[in-house]
Amino acid sequence: MVSGHLFLCRRNSWPAEEYVTKTALQLLDFDGGAPPSEAWRRRLDSHANKLKEFTVTFMEAMKMMSLGVRLWSYVREEASQGRKAPIDPFTRENHKPSASQGVPLGGMGSCSISRGFRGEFKHWQILPGSCEMSPVMANQFSIFVSRDGGNKKYSSVLAPGHHEGLKKSGDEGISSWDWNLSGQHSTYHALFPRAWTVYDGEPDPDLKISCRQISPFIPHDYRDSSLPTSVFVYTLVNTGKDRAKVSLLMTWANSIGGTSHNSGGHYNEPFIGEDGVSGVLLHHKTGKDNPPVTFAIAACETQNVSVTVLPAFNLSGENCSSEKCTTAKDMWDKMSQDGQFDRANFDRGCTEPSSSGNAVCAAVSASTWVEPHGRCTVVFALAWSSPKIKFQKGRCYYRRYTKFYGTSERSAINLAHDALTKYKRWEEQIEEWQNPILQDERLPEWYKFTLFNELYFLVAGGTVWIDSEAPGLEENSRHGTNNEQERILSENANTNPVANHTSFGDNDVGRFLYLEGIEYIMWCTYDVHFYASFALLNLFPKIELSIQRDFAHAVLFEDKRKVKFLADGTWGIRKVKGAVPHDLGTHDPWHEMNAYNIHDTSKWKDLNPKFVLQVYRDFAATGDLVFARDVWPGVCAAMDYMEQFDRDGDGLIENDGFPDQTYDAWTVRGVSAYSGCLWLAALQAAATMAHRLGDRTVAEKFKVKFMKAKMVYESKLWNGSYFNYDSSSRSIQADQLAGQWYTAAAGLPPLFDEGKIRNVLQKIFEFNVMRVKGGRLGAVNGMNPNGKVDETCMQSREIWTGVTYSVAATMLHHDMEYQGFTTAEGIFIAGWSDEGYGYWFQTPEGWTIDGHYRSLVYMRPLAIWAMQWAITPPKAILEAPKINVMDRIHISPLALRAFSESGVRKIAPKTSCFSSTVFHCDC
Repeated sequence: MVSGHLFLCRRNSWPAEEYVTKTALQLLDFDGGAPPSEAWRRRLDSHANKLKEFTVTFMEAMKMMSLGVRLWSYVREEASQGRKAPIDPFTRENHKPSASQGVPLGGMGSCSISRGFRGEFKHWQILPGSCEMSPVMANQFSIFVSRDGGNKKYSSVLAPGHHEGLKKSGDEGISSWDWNLSGQHSTYHALFPRAWTVYDGEPDPDLKISCRQISPFIPHDYRDSSLPTSVFVYTLVNTGKDRAKVSLLMTWANSIGGTSHNSGGHYNEPFIGEDGVSGVLLHHKTGKDNPPVTFAIAACETQNVSVTVLPAFNLSGENCSSEKCTTAKDMWDKMSQDGQFDRANFDRGCTEPSSSGNAVCAAVSASTWVEPHGRCTVVFALAWSSPKIKFQKGRCYYRRYTKFYGTSERSAINLAHDALTKYKRWEEQIEEWQNPILQDERLPEWYKFTLFNELYFLVAGGTVWIDSEAPGLEENSRHGTNNEQERILSENANTNPVANHTSFGDNDVGRFLYLEGIEYIMWCTYDVHFYASFALLNLFPKIELSIQRDFAHAVLFEDKRKVKFLADGTWGIRKVKGAVPHDLGTHDPWHEMNAYNIHDTSKWKDLNPKFVLQVYRDFAATGDLVFARDVWPGVCAAMDYMEQFDRDGDGLIENDGFPDQTYDAWTVRGVSAYSGCLWLAALQAAATMAHRLGDRTVAEKFKVKFMKAKMVYESKLWNGSYFNYDSSSRSIQADQLAGQWYTAAAGLPPLFDEGKIRNVLQKIFEFNVMRVKGGRLGAVNGMNPNGKVDETCMQSREIWTGVTYSVAATMLHHDMEYQGFTTAEGIFIAGWSDEGYGYWFQTPEGWTIDGHYRSLVYMRPLAIWAMQWAITPPKAILEAPKINVMDRIHISPLALRAFSESGVRKIAPKTSCFSSTVFHCDC
């Protein structure tokens, strides 16, 4: 735990008065309108610079040429089948990534839409595994102010007009709108899952405005956190001497990003709901037989707020020759003149389906009078309903929220209604969760808001949350592409525990997927989940346990379909029994695992130990014996599978001279620091778990292996100040104590002497952190003992954001608070600060020393929650008896004598974990 004195002297890094005046903050400080001082901040007129993408060196390209050719061929083959390859470095988005991201909208697992800090709605992830990055610029909030009997008027889109293609002369589209906001006096504040935009006298100098964006991301709430909706609460303060009529406008295109609004067949429908909630439904017909999507934009009418709608207007004047056709310019002119639409619009019914190339939009206006020195609140909601999710090989599921709202697309009305009537309760729950951390004076300010804001990935990371345990929709009958696949799937149909397990019981929370990243389209990539899972275990532990159950069952499953591995061109089977899968698939998750096909991951050395460590940590943190018993056969199978990699019988696994772990471009030979440390930790965790479950024979087996392996590990790798990278390299690997990190996180005894652990961490701090731009970038993966970055491969010279957070967490576990926070602060400086590279809300896997990123919007940075785990461990671990369970595991005299005599000679007979195991709890 963090001591109470080290950080009291740290200055606040984000003084609020440098971003918005104190007067404005004081005026807006009612009904939640003022942003908290601990939020991340950005001025709206800030330049959103283009990001610099990673490139390989000439030598790296030469080494990977054969892989590149095979990968290119594979990408083209997938494209010919209408699918996107899970890893495609060749296809580039037309919209270049920029430093413009902000807090995403909605809960988890029901599609996501991100919103940039300047107000753009972008990064549309409506279809699974697909991300349309470009903003839909018609989706905006705008304001119209009239004072002094209409003699003084202001109107503007509430976003700076710094966008290509705007202000074309004679345009009937959105360029005809008033893009008057400079952004010079407007500021964005982010504290996920909320964001505030403060307009300090823009566009009306006598009007202070705050727009508060709220999404239902509420830890331990497995209902509302699945809802696809957000609210926008406008707080208006009139500082002028005359009353002001203020009309706020929400416009929305019938689109799911990209060019989908031009595809035709879309229609809109006005509605009046309960409790004054009214708006427009936008029914979107998706392509390629994907399920339809219905959006609802709505506002809440009150005694002081009048709501009107325009069900449809055309995005441009093209294809709009009818007298009844309303252009974007017509809509704007109507609002500029009247400040509202005709009430009769509610009676117009559904519009005609749009024709191809004709983009249709809708608008909702909320108008109110604000007295001199008065205040007013206006609330909008956005909801979207896409009940079915369809993966590219045909299998369909119902999303989690349908459990509570049904399977009709029209449930968007109820979602919007509940958002408008429940958002205050959501905010109370969010503040109850966040305030203890925000008010902890021991913690640096940058850490507090970065901790919460990195959670953006659990919404924007392509998350999928389904209600049903197993597929049950008609589309599933179309699964499969050839007779051989159908035969194999038929053989597996009754034995595939991953697809068909039903072990949730009272803890049924559906099933959850999240992507490795928007560029690496694989669900629940397990070697990366190892780092990210601390966020889920902290906040949604039942989801974490459900993912672990998926993998526990997957260990026991075999898929004999042939796969070509692109690194060397060899063939193997898709999923080997006993091996933990790399991922749960891409186009048919749970049923077709291991979408990753660069290496044969059944030969990787880190996946199985990582599974065992995560399972034990989760068991230790939750105390869930039912979970422990459910996954125990998978743990045993995973451990037994690893015996084949102990070539010389010394208890320690060896790597095989290729990148056989999460660093999949960094070759490892023989005994290695990373995989070896994970294996040591897994042996101890498995022995302890076996003891707690009463499986004493297996506990003895793993304890003996641990004792042998530890001796070998230290004798072969310890060089006096750290553990060598592997048998042939003395590189200082930042991640070399990954096993010890998990050991400490799970409350297990340390793997090595405390002095030795601290020596390693201090070496990493001095070399991998501080010798790279003074610690302002994070921890470089590899550093040579001479103080130069290890350039063996592209990954050895990269700084991985999630690994840096995990190293910092390890330091915190071992009372090295200064080193831990300084290490992690490098990620904040490079990724989130004004002087950094602009990676906020799109934190990449890593970057180079010159700031070139690789793989934006990546899972691993969620590891910052491992730091919070170290600062405030869960109650079950914190209050556990301080005993060394390993000391309580009995070793038979025969095994002990054999160990004493040979030390490294293989002893204890092989004991299968599938023998007649009887569970006896000895907690």
